Amino acid sequence: MNTTGLKAIIIEDEQPSARRLKRMLEPYPVTILEMLPSVEMAVQWFADNPAPDVVFLDIQLSDGLSFEIFEQVRVDSFVIFTSAYNQYAIKAFELNSVDYLLKPIEKEALERAMHKLQHFNRQLEPSPDASLIRKILMEATGSTREYKKRFSTRIGQRIRTVDVDDIVCFYSESKGSWMRTREGRSYLVDTTMEELETLLNPDKFYRVSRKHIVNIDYINEVHQYTNSRLRVLLHHFMEADIIVSRERVKAFKQWLG
Repeated sequence: MNTTGLKAIIIEDEQPSARRLKRMLEPYPVTILEMLPSVEMAVQWFADNPAPDVVFLDIQLSDGLSFEIFEQVRVDSFVIFTSAYNQYAIKAFELNSVDYLLKPIEKEALERAMHKLQHFNRQLEPSPDASLIRKILMEATGSTREYKKRFSTRIGQRIRTVDVDDIVCFYSESKGSWMRTREGRSYLVDTTMEELETLLNPDKFYRVSRKHIVNIDYINEVHQYTNSRLRVLLHHFMEADIIVSRERVKAFKQWLG
């Protein structure tokens, strides 16, 4: 990629850091279109504007972690992370981004990142996968957490609980989120698909599209659907048309192992 005339945005909730990075980019042929402090504002900006060439992205924003942006909108931009995680996270993120700049950003590190940007093929899929980012962050920082073990649903005047091991998939339909059980029944859950992603163990559950989160234990077959998409067949939910969106195919294959 030729860096002549690059368009960029900075997503950073610490205004002094954002302004400092903008000043450091002045010697380069980069136009800063916007500086955004939050996940919410970034999602809205991407929904209303064409994707820039590159995004300078902090991990921890004022209203959450930045991987939530990629869960809500498609971002066809190369990403240069800026944060303070340790060296293991840095190496891991380099697999899915142009570079990772450790704060406080040094002039030489930024220069290397801009040089690397010149050599990236624009046809490569630039947007990192949110679930991989989450997994890398947790492993690299040594953080552990308890994932949801069961979900409850209301059936008339009764409340039923369902173990996550018995859930084939979650899906979105008629403006609601549903869970499909291995009994072949579907139940409404009072949780958004975005919230479900944060509650479920990413080793077992994967969001293949905006409409479906599948449990790896119930995947029956995976077929080529088109040249760029896959179709997933699940046990106990064979009638569902579950298509892996084009931008998630590569990460889905990695998740499958």
